[in-house]
Amino acid sequence: MTRRPDRGPRRAGDAAGGDSVRTVVIAFGANFGVAIAKSVAAMVTGSASMVAESAHSWADTGNQVFLLIAHRRSTRAADAARPLGYGREAYVWSLLAAVGLFVAGGSVSVWHGVSELLGASSVGEDYLVAYVVLAIAFVLEGASLLRAIKQLRAEADSHDRDLFDYALETSDPTVRAVFAEDSAAIIGIVIAATGIGLHQLTGAAVWDAIGSVLVGVLLGAVAVVLIDRNRRFLTGEPGSAELREAAIARIETLPEVATVRFVRLEYLGPRQLFLVASVDLVGDKAESHVARTLRKLEGELERHPQIVDAVLTVADPDPADIDGDSRTGEER
Repeated sequence: MTRRPDRGPRRAGDAAGGDSVRTVVIAFGANFGVAIAKSVAAMVTGSASMVAESAHSWADTGNQVFLLIAHRRSTRAADAARPLGYGREAYVWSLLAAVGLFVAGGSVSVWHGVSELLGASSVGEDYLVAYVVLAIAFVLEGASLLRAIKQLRAEADSHDRDLFDYALETSDPTVRAVFAEDSAAIIGIVIAATGIGLHQLTGAAVWDAIGSVLVGVLLGAVAVVLIDRNRRFLTGEPGSAELREAAIARIETLPEVATVRFVRLEYLGPRQLFLVASVDLVGDKAESHVARTLRKLEGELERHPQIVDAVLTVADPDPADIDGDSRTGEER
């Protein structure tokens, strides 16, 4: 069946995309300020945990740049080279950000912590500076995390989903990354403060080094989860069962449709779906009329803000109907 030669420009995003950009910008500002403060504190105190935390914050700062690039490139309008748009670029750049978190954050923190463990001593630190910087970092990272939670909660409530489940399953990799990285940052700050505190209480630097290793392991775990989620969307993540049922219900409301035989939904980018369906049309019309009807129905479906493209075909006749028609012909 021939497709329309000119389907017009495609939607590349929606209002929620602006919320994601604001969330990433806030995270960038918080991480940049925290990274500078932690780096200074790491030089002053010599704390292994503080070195790990500074590496973490610099990795997060760089990741926010990747996420902004991801949003900018994925929201470009479709063209002749990419008729379905550039939505999947969001997952490419978000994947690079996750790899950066694993390498620059997790690996560096573990390596530094192990190095400190092998040469651990009981040299004192400037604990006050470390605690003050960690407290400031906790406030800034907390503010960024609350922004991500606010966006995720609003979207999760609109889909009647649990916040954490939605954070893992959302098609928007930018807000998921900010939520995961800021959550890890808060936990990492607690780990670093505990390691520094035990160093202060016992005089043994081994606790500080262990804190660095634990921060690195935490970052590595978060990075692996983010890498896997982006991999799934890059290789073709289908729409959920709820979305499929909603699509079927929407198609069945169209007056020209008798029944829906098949529906396939696949993500093309953040909040961008490709819909393929096979339907039975009302009546028995000529092929040219059927083609025009299908094009009209596709246009109706594409008015939904999340449907980037829709393809409808006429369903094959049911085998029982074919048998029935054959028998009827023989009886005549």
